[in-house]
Amino acid sequence: MTLFHFGNCFALAYFPYFITYKCSGLSEYNAFWRCVQAGATYLFVQLCKMLFLATFFPTWEGGAGVYDFVGEFMKSTVDLADLLGLHLVMSRNAGKGEYKIMVAAMGWATAELVMSRFLPLWVGARGIEFDWKYIQMSFDSNISLVHYIAMAAVVWMFTRYDLPKSFRLPVTVLLALCVYKAFLIELFVHVFLLGSWTVLLVKAVLTGAISLCSLFLFVTLVHSN
Repeated sequence: MTLFHFGNCFALAYFPYFITYKCSGLSEYNAFWRCVQAGATYLFVQLCKMLFLATFFPTWEGGAGVYDFVGEFMKSTVDLADLLGLHLVMSRNAGKGEYKIMVAAMGWATAELVMSRFLPLWVGARGIEFDWKYIQMSFDSNISLVHYIAMAAVVWMFTRYDLPKSFRLPVTVLLALCVYKAFLIELFVHVFLLGSWTVLLVKAVLTGAISLCSLFLFVTLVHSN
């Protein structure tokens, strides 16, 4: 039973990545090592973020139940490094915009999946007792994949020299939402005391809204050229 539960969680977390890689056409471009390089860039960026946070943002020592609004906001601002990392990955790859976006997003999201969810799933989902949090973790990994594809698309649009002025504001707003999405969700959890499934739903809805807006702007921009 535990092995069956682990298999379900593993398939739910990893198969969408495999399907996305195959169906997006990346396999036809032999982009595997490009995705690996994007994943290595992710590891380097996360290491830099950890060192920066440990140096300039010590552990919050306020009272129990007190939310450090300013501190958490500043910590979320450090996620701007992810935008720079994605831009670096896309600038080093030649090809169409769709190819650059998918290579950067797949490498970035897969590296996060392996580094943050592989061990919890391997150790926890194989435990004796059934726990819904591993199913939630698998769903969350799918949301992260969509999030990084949208983020890479927004970064690609923002860095284009021929981006129309009418696109600047919505693209900038989407960039801000991508960076501060985790902070906003954490703030909602603290204010409204949301449950784990509700948090997952809010995250999915917010990510879906950002992704649809990004897709609309991307399609409009590509067809206008």
